[in-house]
Amino acid sequence: MPALDAAGIGCERGGAMPITFKSKHSPNIIMLEAVALELLHMMGHSGTVPGSLAAGDIAAALARLEHAVEAAPERPLQADRDDEAEDGDDERPAGGVSTAHRALPLIDMLRNARDAGDYVIWDR
Repeated sequence: MPALDAAGIGCERGGAMPITFKSKHSPNIIMLEAVALELLHMMGHSGTVPGSLAAGDIAAALARLEHAVEAAPERPLQADRDDEAEDGDDERPAGGVSTAHRALPLIDMLRNARDAGDYVIWDR
């Protein structure tokens, strides 16, 4: 029986569903679920999908995410390490994509929303 995500939609492996982050002040950002959830946890959010950050919560979430990235900017996210181990894909560069690279679009979105005093939402 195939795995089901929280919405009851089938997926081959955990984290394969896309999550879209939206703000009126930035382009939409689409990430695979495992990567998006890891970044949400770095921001101090529970990781529920759909979800949102109110304008008043964005500065603190942004600070937590920036702090997590600064602590280990070159480290790949756990989602990338897990995926690499599961795939055994020898064609990928060793180490995966850095945390700093993965987080940059979301950091930019959060900064723009903070500066505009607006919210950010995400959904499948």
